[in-house]
Amino acid sequence: MRTGTKIALLVALFALYYLIPIAFRPLWQPDETRYAEISREMLASGNWVVPHFFGLRYFEKPVAGYWVNNIGQLLFGHSNFGVRAGAMLCTMLSAVLIYWLGRQMFFSSKTALTASIIFLTTLLVYGIGTYAVLDPMLLLWMVAAMCSYWLAVEAAGTPRRLCGYLLLGVACGMGFMTKGFLALAVPVLAITPWAIWHRRLGELLRWGPVTLAVAVLVSAPWALAINQQEGDFWHYFFWVQHIQRFAEADAQHKAPFWYYLPVLIAGSLPWLALLPGSLLSAWRQRSQHAGAVYLLSWVLLPLLFFSIARGKLLTYILPCFAPLALLMAHYACSGTDQVRKAFKINGWINLLSGSAAALILLAVIAPWGLAHRPVYAGNETLRVLCGALAFTGWGMMGWISLKPGNNRWQLAALCPLLLALLVGFAIPQKVRDSKQPQPFVSVVHDKLTESRYLLADNPGVAAAVAWETKRSDITFYDAKGEVQYGLSYPDAATRYVDALHIIDWLSEHRRQGKVSLVLLLNSGENAPDPRLPPPDEAYRQGRLVWYGYNATP
Repeated sequence: MRTGTKIALLVALFALYYLIPIAFRPLWQPDETRYAEISREMLASGNWVVPHFFGLRYFEKPVAGYWVNNIGQLLFGHSNFGVRAGAMLCTMLSAVLIYWLGRQMFFSSKTALTASIIFLTTLLVYGIGTYAVLDPMLLLWMVAAMCSYWLAVEAAGTPRRLCGYLLLGVACGMGFMTKGFLALAVPVLAITPWAIWHRRLGELLRWGPVTLAVAVLVSAPWALAINQQEGDFWHYFFWVQHIQRFAEADAQHKAPFWYYLPVLIAGSLPWLALLPGSLLSAWRQRSQHAGAVYLLSWVLLPLLFFSIARGKLLTYILPCFAPLALLMAHYACSGTDQVRKAFKINGWINLLSGSAAALILLAVIAPWGLAHRPVYAGNETLRVLCGALAFTGWGMMGWISLKPGNNRWQLAALCPLLLALLVGFAIPQKVRDSKQPQPFVSVVHDKLTESRYLLADNPGVAAAVAWETKRSDITFYDAKGEVQYGLSYPDAATRYVDALHIIDWLSEHRRQGKVSLVLLLNSGENAPDPRLPPPDEAYRQGRLVWYGYNATP
């Protein structure tokens, strides 16, 4: 098969996995609704320097990731596709850079293209790449940084080497502006040991100031602008979001050292059987193949760093899957007897894992299943069948990949396809009613838009309300959540009311117009807080509740 045909198939694969399915998935809260609303407000206000969430200062992240989301909404409008376009585009561009790096390292278009296919169909990459968060943007800059350094070290002359280090500075600067100082951890941790191993540390130290200067020049205009507009941004962002979040005893998202091991295993599906052999092969080639050990360093050192950190999220190790895809492709294309055994094991893993997931869904968590509290309700048979079909398709493709024939192992790329296409139809209603608030908001949309005041007790649900109604003037009731810092400013004092004062607050504000209150009940909670005054109107959908209070004279 010609390279052009393979690239066309890769584009078709991207469309099937990344473009088509998202039309059938509402936004998830809190992440997708948050980033949708922050970019909407940035576009509405015209302030592309300071991120705001509900009109409140929101200093959790720098600004470049929001810029990418802004462009998606500018191009594709106020839509779920527009919200997710930035993440999908960055994932695709990362795959293109992986193809380029594979060509440079292994001098093989087959290996390079295989790496891109493995990357795009790996479960963790696909899951995050179709999800509107900032990590795919960071992934792009980290892959660009590692490609740039490879361009520099492989350069035959000074101009090309200078170009590599300049591009490295641009990528690091944009990575910093996307996720902050920790964005520099991946290239530094991966590059430095490799440079020491190959006795190129001196070169790195000589050219490093050029890279650093470019990174500073790229980020300085925004860094100075936000410092001028919001002088405490850097104090909060550095100490709270970096030191406390990752290192201190009260770090957010605390998890044990081994947390990323199951993430790495599950995230490597449907190519899991290639993982051990590719890592071992790279280690064995450390003296003969500079590229293999470069990729190995790119995987292991950041993985170790994030494992040591107290604060952990599965998205943190997303950049490690780019070199993993290249190592797997290089290993798969080597054609040894050991690799052929790995292909068979991989087929069995996919067959058994898909079959097991379908069986668990049908026999345990379905309405008729063995679970004491089934995930699906009695009227959700179609959703159960969609989920079972998705996992059955995974197992069947694993089985087909076991059949004799050249390159049958590559059919593992199709294992998650039905899951990607059907997952939007298979999500249980109880999950939708708490994690996908858009359908709920659409039912009470007119009631919300005609209300003079909007209240909500959950920022993720409130973001869906703000996104759908294009209103950021939401007051928070009883819980501050992630907007606590923004609410701490004196000019935001009126944007929060606690449960003890809600009756007086309602009495005062109903004189000025209608009031809507949106609540997210706790799991197992049967009704909202009884201290709330009885509403004039009410609507409930699972754990989501709307209370409407009419205006009073």
